[in-house]
Amino acid sequence: MLVIGGIIGAGIFLNPAVVAQRVPTVSVAIGAWITGGVVALAGALCFAELAARRPLAGGGYVYLRDAFGPLPAFLYGWTQLLVINSGGIAAVAFTFATYAVALGGGNARLATPVAIGAVLLLSGINYFGIRLGAIVQNIFTVLKITALAGLIAVGLLRGMAAPPTAPAGPTGPIGITAALGAALVPVLFAYGGWQSTNFVAEEIRDTERTLPRALLLGVAGVVAIYVLANVVYLGVLGLSGLAASTAPAFDVMERLAGPVGSTSITIGVVVSTFGFLNLAILASPRMYHAMAADGVFFGAAARLDPRYHVPAVALTIQAIWAVLLLSSKTYGQLLDYVVFGDWIFFGLVGATLFVYRHREQAVVPRFLVPLYPLVPGFFVSAAIFTVVSSIAADMRNASLGAVLILLGVPVFFAWRRHRDRMPDSR
Repeated sequence: MLVIGGIIGAGIFLNPAVVAQRVPTVSVAIGAWITGGVVALAGALCFAELAARRPLAGGGYVYLRDAFGPLPAFLYGWTQLLVINSGGIAAVAFTFATYAVALGGGNARLATPVAIGAVLLLSGINYFGIRLGAIVQNIFTVLKITALAGLIAVGLLRGMAAPPTAPAGPTGPIGITAALGAALVPVLFAYGGWQSTNFVAEEIRDTERTLPRALLLGVAGVVAIYVLANVVYLGVLGLSGLAASTAPAFDVMERLAGPVGSTSITIGVVVSTFGFLNLAILASPRMYHAMAADGVFFGAAARLDPRYHVPAVALTIQAIWAVLLLSSKTYGQLLDYVVFGDWIFFGLVGATLFVYRHREQAVVPRFLVPLYPLVPGFFVSAAIFTVVSSIAADMRNASLGAVLILLGVPVFFAWRRHRDRMPDSR
């Protein structure tokens, strides 16, 4: 439930239209989602072995620290807190609130207060321990799967009769390859999120066995859902209709089931974004807790609540920052700047597996990536490709994003100096 909930958010309801705008044919569009699924499964395999080797809270931060040193690990945490995770929380909360307010017939100006309320509510729920947060996650993941399953079932049962469309661009080998590369950027971002479960590895029973199974089953399930959903989108709307749609799931359900269908899928979007928001709030404070324990974050964040055993201070800091981003409405622009950075760190975390294998040749964890080194090599290459494609698509934003990430370097050394001056650091 955590893996599936961490991947399925708003992406499957929005990104298929972007993919359709970038490809020449229906088959290339479906091929992009299948290819993205293969990359996601490769990433899940890598993260599964990493979880088996280091079943610790903090996930990618811990792997980067152990393999490449404290600075790259800090920059990962810095980028997550400053923009990627906190900005993602703000963006998804606003998406949730926009649909929820529209569904309830309220004024659009209520979206920001409702979004802030959702962040504070879920932060409060997760303060009372991971068990309660997991219960909320399970409920909303089941509901979002039900909504998508309903869309897929209606599409397949009612019949899909989109008119054939002429190719929307070059169809030669070079043209198709370029189109597939452009389409993979939004596809891979839609598939991202499985790594969040590794943040809470220390709080999962029998982590070395449970987390690898969860990653593989969860990612495989999402791949099936995403590919089938896109088959329905394209079968009902056609390539040109999907490319022109601003709300593909809404358009499909309205066409197939009328107002009842469009209302039901709007509820599905509300449920999906709320469940995704819960996991984003639940998982990342474990990383900030690990950073604080290493002396490169506020010291109070290293403490666990004595009753509920959660990183309460880290959770509070994250909530405050996300609310500030929502209130200032700066999160969208910041995310545009550094979204490519997510895949920089994805690739680096995947590469830590080579370091662990080299250093710990005598250690055999309970899960090993099959076809090593081909699988991690493929995943790291895909991450590099995504980063390069994102930079090529918008050099200005990527440059500004790189500046935001590198601003973490002086912050890191300032934290280190502060830590070294503390009396108990000697």
